[in-house]
Amino acid sequence: MSNVFYRSSKPYPVAVRGGGVYVFDRDGRRYLDGSSGALVANIGHGRMQVADAMARQARELAFVHGSQFSSDVLEEYAARLCAFLELPGYRFWAVSGGSEANESAIKLARQYHVERGEPGRFKVMTRVPSYHGASLGALAASGMGARRALYAPLMNEDAWPKMPKPDPRLSGEDDAERLREVLEASGPETVAAFLCEPVVGASDAALAPNPGYHPRIAEICREYGVLLIADEVMAGMGRCGVPLATRLGGPVTPDIVVLGKGLAAGYAPLAGLAASPAIYDTVMTGSGAFKHGFTYAGHPVSVAAGLSVLEIVEREKLTDCAVTQGHKLLQGLQALAGRHPVVLEARGHGLLLGLVLGDPATGGAFETPGLAEQVAACARKLGLLTYPGSGAVDGIRGDHLLLGPPLSISDSEIGELLEVLDQALGSCA
Repeated sequence: MSNVFYRSSKPYPVAVRGGGVYVFDRDGRRYLDGSSGALVANIGHGRMQVADAMARQARELAFVHGSQFSSDVLEEYAARLCAFLELPGYRFWAVSGGSEANESAIKLARQYHVERGEPGRFKVMTRVPSYHGASLGALAASGMGARRALYAPLMNEDAWPKMPKPDPRLSGEDDAERLREVLEASGPETVAAFLCEPVVGASDAALAPNPGYHPRIAEICREYGVLLIADEVMAGMGRCGVPLATRLGGPVTPDIVVLGKGLAAGYAPLAGLAASPAIYDTVMTGSGAFKHGFTYAGHPVSVAAGLSVLEIVEREKLTDCAVTQGHKLLQGLQALAGRHPVVLEARGHGLLLGLVLGDPATGGAFETPGLAEQVAACARKLGLLTYPGSGAVDGIRGDHLLLGPPLSISDSEIGELLEVLDQALGSCA
């Protein structure tokens, strides 16, 4: 009997090794990691350079508490990261995961307004659907019904007004104007920030607004004195073919950028936020401290992993690879959509791609969800890992499959992914 508290009651194979785009289990089975775990393993598995960097750092300095010390590796990483993201003067706050990073951004937005003399601003506006993390604050900010329902009594729903998701039928500018309506209804003087994913991940696979959306969103936020927080945990760090996916539809510089997943690419727990100079200066000249913290924030070994991952991303031009390989994979997914009527749409940017599944007779979602899970289970039996989801339509209906292999995936591996997914759709859908 195992002493592990598993995430669900399904059987779990035991992974023993990873290499490139593949994961191997204890029984000798090989899986093509078509979703990089949960869109995490951006540089692929088994990179010895990263393991060596972590070992060196552990030998030199494994831990210091962030209330007492900085570290050389954190100082170097923050500078390199902000340069890569083209965020001059921004300050990087390092934590262990995306939920912690979004919690930090929410708290920072609140403190910023308090320090400015506007303590009435406490609401954080988000979208439906959306997903910002599993911790209570990040989950409250999320617009993902199934994951929130059990914990709803613990949330103050008034603090988390919701805006409709991007509508591809609208121009980006008109789509963004819906933010103004929700702000006015919520009382703009009570809103601290608008938090959004530039390309939606787990809650509505690879949904993105039309060009012009984020520039107009930024204008509206400035007009109302609301901070713009870009949740780039999944879409950032080159996965969508640009360092920041918020800039896909035009030049935008968010007030706070939230990062995770691809920062250390699964080699260590690392996430964080980058805050504008104005926010940092306001907090430091006010209270003199960000009233928040985690024990492992800025952990030197995790940061060393992040620095090594960033070096690989830059040296191998993996952001550019996301564009070229993502285009090839998207073309293949669109071809699958032509062969399998249950695939209503193939979409996405770079190597953050999604399949919308549904009823070909109506062109909408099936009344009973579950198709995405079935396809993912079939694919897993055939040696392909994907990221299924549901609830994009109304919190329950709406099946989709998220795909995001490592940015280092080769042409032949793309071909293998598509071949297996074709078989899975044919046998299960």
